Amino acid sequence: MEVRLRIAFGSVVVGIVVLALKYVAYHLTGSVALYSDALESVVNVASAIAALGAVWYASKPADSNHPYGHHKVEYFAAVFVGVMIVLAALSIAREAWFAFNAQKPVDFTIEALAVNGGASLINAAWAYVLIRHGRKARSLALVADGKHLVTDVVSSLGVLAGVALVFLTGWLTLDPLLGALVALNILWSGWQLVKESIGGLMDEAASQEVQDKIRDIISAAGEGALEAHDLRTRPAGRVTFIDFHLVVPAEMTVVDAHDICDRIEAAIGEEVAGAKTTIHVEPEQKAKHSGIVVL
Repeated sequence: MEVRLRIAFGSVVVGIVVLALKYVAYHLTGSVALYSDALESVVNVASAIAALGAVWYASKPADSNHPYGHHKVEYFAAVFVGVMIVLAALSIAREAWFAFNAQKPVDFTIEALAVNGGASLINAAWAYVLIRHGRKARSLALVADGKHLVTDVVSSLGVLAGVALVFLTGWLTLDPLLGALVALNILWSGWQLVKESIGGLMDEAASQEVQDKIRDIISAAGEGALEAHDLRTRPAGRVTFIDFHLVVPAEMTVVDAHDICDRIEAAIGEEVAGAKTTIHVEPEQKAKHSGIVVL
């Protein structure tokens, strides 16, 4: 099993363990704030399962029905996670509203807070693993899962601090208010994931930094050509699709033009991880005298 799949499977296991710990903390106290924290862990488990499925499917090789590969499935997984986050936020807000009206006493214990805090430490450590390996493997699903865990850790720390304050002051109103704040934080996290995923599904261009790097590489490695124009980029999971037109002297042979293309593709592949480059060669009368000038 490849590293990405092992990490994705590990997320499911970690998510279940953390969910169990946070539910124990909620069960010991009856706190709405701790309930909201536990419910977010349900989303974490669902997110981890979605990431596992996405990583597995995205690793499948291209076939006749999907000649560009299956990389975009990671964007769908991130959208699913975003929807789950929104549903969890609405459920937490509903519970907080009922608790605000009911004003039920809460049985806070040091043991419950310690259990919840231990679960948050596990989440923090695993979030670091996910983001580190996700960025290294250019896996949106793993990075999204890790970023969501970071949000969960921040929410949990806020909940723990607030719950301790309720315990010290006796202000029961703080408990549902904390739950509502957690719901808003989760909602924002969900929106960010959905926004990023929609950008990938809509074939947004690569970052300006990556585009500038590609232009510099073409200019430096395209010796023998005249110019390049109509550069287009399209990230899809771990892969970045790149295509452009390369203008060469009209008298240049096909073999020589092909050698230049090979040199440019190799140079881009060394600097842009997962690059898939397509070059359309044109004679010099097609030059636009704009775009990328070959040095």
